[in-house]
Parts: sequence; C-alpha cells; structure tokens
Amino acid sequence: MTAIGVRPMTQEEFGAWQHQVARAYADEQVAAGSWPAEGALERALEGNVRWLPQGLDTPDMLLLRAVLPDGAPVGRVWIGLRHPKGAPDCGFLYDIEVDAEHRRRGLGRALLEQAELAVRARGVGSLELDVFGSNTGAVGLYASAGYVVVTQQMRKHLRTAD
Repeated sequence: MTAIGVRPMTQEEFGAWQHQVARAYADEQVAAGSWPAEGALERALEGNVRWLPQGLDTPDMLLLRAVLPDGAPVGRVWIGLRHPKGAPDCGFLYDIEVDAEHRRRGLGRALLEQAELAVRARGVGSLELDVFGSNTGAVGLYASAGYVVVTQQMRKHLRTAD
C-alpha cells in the first residue's frame, strides 16, 4: 500500500471540490430514487452551503486533501467533528474519494485511516458515515476497516414499469 498524508484543502481546491462533490451526491441520490433528476444538482449545492456556511472556515469541519509523499494530491475527505444528528462523541464522514487514476492501489483504506487519525487527534471518539447499499466496494472497505451497521434504510419499489 502506498503511504499518504493529508493536508488542509486550499481555497482554490475547495471551489472546484464543491461542484464535484455536489454533482456526485446528486447523481447518487437520483440513482437511488431519492431525488428527481430535475433540480438535483441545485439541491446538492444548497446542501453544501447549509453544511459549510463559512466554506473552508466552517467550525468543526475538516476539508482535507490526500497527498502522496511527494505532495501530489490524490484524493479528498470531508469530516464533521460533530455528528449532524447530535450523536455524542461522534464525528461524521461526509465524503471521501480517491481520484479515479489513483484507485485500486489501497489509497482508499489509507485515506480512511488518515481521516480517523485526524478525528481522533481532535478528541472525537468515533466516526460514522452513510454509504449507498449499491456501492459494494465502499461497503466492503468500511466493513473491513471495522465499521458496523448501526441503522439501515431499505426500500421496495411498488410501482411496476408499464
């Protein structure tokens, strides 16, 4: 596995990332049947503003870039040091991603470990995340890293295609 570190995201990186993360989240919500396609990107961008009202300076939010030992950026992670639903002593992993050209090299696991270290270093005792059930690769990664299911949503489509 390649060693990586993390550093704070720059303002320029933050600007580009906001749109990328919103697009990916909107696409996931549409694919899961949770949101209609129309207006999904705008809804996701509004969510970013709600969760990050002060951008990079939003208190209790970590926006980090994953970097190789030579400083080359290879991914990103967004962590809240306070759980959005108030779970005590629990942070929340909003987003973690390794750039496409760097995947399948163990960097996702290494980035997850760096995220956990960053949370622990700030005195938070646990970390929670949401993952779409269809994202079997991520589900497997999290399970192998010791994450366990604490809640689960299930859905059955009742309408049949005509």
